[in-house]
Amino acid sequence: MELKLDDAGHAVLKDGKPVYITEDGGEIAFDAHGTTISIAGLKTDNKARRAAELAAVEKLKRFEAIVDPDEAVKALDIVRNLDAKKLIDAGKASEATAAAVADAMARHKPIIEERDAFKALAESLTSQLYQERIGGRFSGSKFIAEKLTQPADIIAARFGASFKDEDGKITAYDKSGNKIYSRSNPGELADFDEALEVIIDQYPYKDSLLKGTGGGSGAKPGSGSSGAKVLTRSAFEALSPTDKAAKMKDGFTLTD
Repeated sequence: MELKLDDAGHAVLKDGKPVYITEDGGEIAFDAHGTTISIAGLKTDNKARRAAELAAVEKLKRFEAIVDPDEAVKALDIVRNLDAKKLIDAGKASEATAAAVADAMARHKPIIEERDAFKALAESLTSQLYQERIGGRFSGSKFIAEKLTQPADIIAARFGASFKDEDGKITAYDKSGNKIYSRSNPGELADFDEALEVIIDQYPYKDSLLKGTGGGSGAKPGSGSSGAKVLTRSAFEALSPTDKAAKMKDGFTLTD
């Protein structure tokens, strides 16, 4: 990156931070203090990860004497069968096991049903929390309101899967499955709008979503279409089946 200079040859500052020009012509206010803190955090994480790897290697050393894993598994099966023969006839082992399982299931059926009920409730609450935390980010997005032609619910339906609630933080992933980091604050995860802008930029039909690019839906001023809802065929084909159905139900028509 190249440091941006004014006409007098002095470094240009933004909020007290020097501004750099990126290869694609963009501008970034570099936060040296924040970057230093982030690097220190990454070093700590790497140290902890290395310690965990060494601990795993030490545990694996216990199995160094095993030359053939398949033979080791067979030996364990033999031991289990020997123990079973002390209890029941070998020819009835499968029947006895099935009967024991059925009996246990019958005796613990109320507990299992209660567990399943709590599991369903937990999944429902998790889904509601996701909608509240991530869905709310879409509805309150300044980027969507100012830059995109589609409403927040359509954008959420198409790109919501790129965002995950991890450890209490909203984390975004690009089309390659990599976490999206901030360009203005290196080492930090991108905030919602910055991440969404990156995701939209990677979308092959982004021109149909961005205002002022000649794409998107809705009639253009002075077109004489009286506010008709129009969507290009290429943009329509890029939508999920659910989004396509929603568009057609909402009265959109297709155009080449």
